[in-house]
Amino acid sequence: MSLTTLTKLPSRQNRDRVSRLVMEDTLHRNLEGVELQSLFTRVFSPEPKERNLAVLIDLPDFEVPDEETWHKRRQIAAQWVVAMNAVPNGQFKAKLYGYRNPRRNNADLPDTAWLLDPNNLPSDADKLDPNEAVEFDEILSNTPFVVAPTEFSATAPLKLAARRLNFRGVTMPGFSLDMLQALKLDYTEINRRVRLLCDLLDDATQAELDFLVDGTESYKLVLDLRHRKAHASGGLFPENGQVGNLPSGEAYIVPYEGEAGPSKSEGFLPVQLGDEVVVYPISNNRATSVQGDGPVADHERRLLEAEPAYGNLAELGLGVLSDFGIKPIGEVLLDEKLGLHIAFGRSDHFGGQVGAKDFSKPEAVVHIDRVYVEEMQPRVIVRQMDLAMNDGNKIKLISDGVYAIDF
Repeated sequence: MSLTTLTKLPSRQNRDRVSRLVMEDTLHRNLEGVELQSLFTRVFSPEPKERNLAVLIDLPDFEVPDEETWHKRRQIAAQWVVAMNAVPNGQFKAKLYGYRNPRRNNADLPDTAWLLDPNNLPSDADKLDPNEAVEFDEILSNTPFVVAPTEFSATAPLKLAARRLNFRGVTMPGFSLDMLQALKLDYTEINRRVRLLCDLLDDATQAELDFLVDGTESYKLVLDLRHRKAHASGGLFPENGQVGNLPSGEAYIVPYEGEAGPSKSEGFLPVQLGDEVVVYPISNNRATSVQGDGPVADHERRLLEAEPAYGNLAELGLGVLSDFGIKPIGEVLLDEKLGLHIAFGRSDHFGGQVGAKDFSKPEAVVHIDRVYVEEMQPRVIVRQMDLAMNDGNKIKLISDGVYAIDF
């Protein structure tokens, strides 16, 4: 009987069989304890006495039920804890914590979490006793390193918490074993390229983009990069207060959002969503409307009307992993690291001004990346992207969808 078939059966016996089969499959394909200890030692560069590492997982509940990939990810995380703790004299001693899922990517986390037995995972948050929960701040204050392979991205809230509570961490929303190849790359070289791109973004006043849709229609967009600092996420996080994705490999910056005078971000941003291309007119760094006649455009139009903060251009990102042979797998955690991406929504975790307070309710908070690589948006190509620099010169960064600079 297939694993998929088993997951449809309601009995406790079959649920236990599913968990056992998932764990056995994970053990055969997953990283071993020594590999995990080596990976996180390279990522965090810990001091000898810095040993506590928290692995965080979000839990399904009545409102957001479980899915097979989510279930398997929690099993992966549990196996990591077991495997790391089985390494004699390993750098890290790991604990597994679970928390009720926050409903949306990059929404604020709940106030509490539970210490979990990695060999006996709960099926959902509703099974756990609220009186046994621990304050999240207490966990993070006493743990120098955090790893978060979650269903819903915890990047934004953990970035903010790390600055306040002085830990460092990696977030891995949507992680699957298909990403193992990207964990084994040369992150010294990736980090070098990312820092080069970061320096260029830091010294730029604006990005000038020319998109080509279906080979004929041209759309131009200017992103205002004044008054902002760029960030490097090259897979190495050696200092407290740092949180970033793993797999990693991007430089990113928040376009200026107009908090001290109008933003110069303006133009048109085309995005292919499914088979449909929708176009967002941009003014003052915000999408002001949605152009398109199909059902996807109608959905985007309703979303923008309900949540104006959704239209905020929250990030210009430059990923580098395509040059290392990595292909998209349908998970943003990896896919955004492949090339150019532009995000809508929340930006405060990257140094911007738009946060949870700007949305109507916590579960409406979003940070959504649109990735411009051929496999994901075949109808839209970045024909050219130039950076206007502080010294008045221009640098051609992208030409016909690929980087035009010599790394």
